[in-house]
Amino acid sequence: MTTTTTRPAPAAGPSGPAAAEPPKLKSRKEPERFALLGVWAIVIIIFSLTTDRFLTEGNISSMLGSQTVLLILALGLLIPLRVGDYDLSVAATLGISAMLVAILNVNEGWNIVPACIVAILAGAVIGAVNGAIVVKFDIDPFIVTLGMSTLLQGVLFWISDSATISGIDVGLSDAVLTNTVLSIPVNFWYAVVLCAALWYVFDYTPGGQRLLFVGQSKDMARLNGIGVGRARFLALVASGTIAALAGVVLAGTTGSADPNSSASFLLPAFAACFLGSTTLKIGRFNPWGTFIALYFIVTGTTGLQLLGAQNYVQQLFYGAALIIAVILSKILRQRNDRRLQNDARQAALATAAAETTQNTKDNA
Repeated sequence: MTTTTTRPAPAAGPSGPAAAEPPKLKSRKEPERFALLGVWAIVIIIFSLTTDRFLTEGNISSMLGSQTVLLILALGLLIPLRVGDYDLSVAATLGISAMLVAILNVNEGWNIVPACIVAILAGAVIGAVNGAIVVKFDIDPFIVTLGMSTLLQGVLFWISDSATISGIDVGLSDAVLTNTVLSIPVNFWYAVVLCAALWYVFDYTPGGQRLLFVGQSKDMARLNGIGVGRARFLALVASGTIAALAGVVLAGTTGSADPNSSASFLLPAFAACFLGSTTLKIGRFNPWGTFIALYFIVTGTTGLQLLGAQNYVQQLFYGAALIIAVILSKILRQRNDRRLQNDARQAALATAAAETTQNTKDNA
């Protein structure tokens, strides 16, 4: 009797009574998942019709290539956000990395390759220090990384004597900016490769799934044997490393290192991440969503500037995008949670009904 009553449980899957519900749920979510893409397309059409300079090859190349540093930084920021942690030190880490490249290459005469390697390793060390403090002492990462950001800003002005260092080896500029693929600076394609790599890790590897599980519920993750502390530590190390990589790209893009430039990257990076969590995968920080969100904002600001808007419109866009994105992310996440709960209830009812039917047949 026990064997027969447990058989109907799988029947509530694709071939069972509840099979009709998932397609309905999916169809309801489709418009929300692709809403930002639709709005982006509308914005492109509007600016294409209002200014003949918008869809030129030069403008498209500029829009895509000019935001690579920010895109790489935002992709690094995604990793701790995925586990539910904030890393407010990414912009300062970017600045330290760019300045190390300049100091080692220009002031100390190092070859550009080892200078870049040291800069990236420095980012990994910064991330490791953040992670060790957060995990070892169980301190809110918001506070830890905010303190680290302030500390790094001080170090940045100290090691640079508050001056811009220019004259970085032109080979770095060739590697990240001058060379093009399909008339687009090669640094854009580096960012696309990183985006694809993170997408694969997040969606198709056990480690990526563990990061998501930790972000959803650290207590449940612990109960399921997941090393929560290790996941949080590695997420912050990865964030610091990728932020340092963004710093290397910034140094190659500008050919110099300015101690005042890095702070301006923090707000746009968060705006792209949070707005990206409202598209493709509702309520989840995801690489392609961040990509779409960033270039949606860039499209809007560029179009307005071509129509005569002042440069400060970019700050207005990023600030508004962050506020709206946080609100939308909260609303959509709550709605998605309600749908999942409703789906679970319906599945449970379908399973119970199937078991009742099977028991009736067995008793007959």
